[in-house]
Amino acid sequence: MPNIRFRLNGAETEIDADPDTPLLTVLRSQLGLTGSHFGCGAGECGACMVLVDDHALTSCDAPLWSVANKAVTTIEGLGSEQHPHALQRAFIAEQALQCGYCLSGIMMSAAALLKRNTNPTTAEVKAALDRNLCRCGSHNRMVRAVLRAAAEMRTS
Repeated sequence: MPNIRFRLNGAETEIDADPDTPLLTVLRSQLGLTGSHFGCGAGECGACMVLVDDHALTSCDAPLWSVANKAVTTIEGLGSEQHPHALQRAFIAEQALQCGYCLSGIMMSAAALLKRNTNPTTAEVKAALDRNLCRCGSHNRMVRAVLRAAAEMRTS
């Protein structure tokens, strides 16, 4: 079984696992990064979203081999308690948090958007979050939070 190398949250990582193992399984079971959640297992709900080379990707249906030699960022790598990302601060300020199950995936989708567009419109934010399912009804607050984070990022 070949080792798969990739950059995880800024650190070089090498995993000895079946290359067809879903990335989410490796993140949660082998690496202890439990911020990305298992939702549907079919890449439809977005609860497992991570960034791969700054693009949002569902990790439940991405085989480990697909991230070889790429940069993977999970919610744990987005910010820290001491230095939260603008999105994390904005979601708290806008009270855009409910149960939290979908939240890491939503933040990673938003982070992918803000990597390529620091001045998105409301329609662009909604389109970026469209792949993420949330049953809590915080959608309007989440959109406001992404717009708030974008504004903060533009001024800093």
